[in-house]
Amino acid sequence: MRIALAILVLLIVGSTTDRARAADPYRWCAIYMGGDLGGTTSCWFHTEEQCRASVSGIGGFCRQNFSYTGPDAPPSHRPLRR
Repeated sequence: MRIALAILVLLIVGSTTDRARAADPYRWCAIYMGGDLGGTTSCWFHTEEQCRASVSGIGGFCRQNFSYTGPDAPPSHRPLRR
């Protein structure tokens, strides 16, 4: 009886909690040019400026990450009241 009650409690608690989802926080991808060997893609940039700095001088371009699942806008930070 105790085991059945414990399982029931776990099921109730498990069904009411918000499930965490994996989010891809990297909004930008760098597409590097590779000449005859082809190129490569790196989607590890939070900002477009980071991406542009990475391709600067070696060739390539930046595009938005199609797999991005993060927030649409950065969260606003309000100053703390004292």
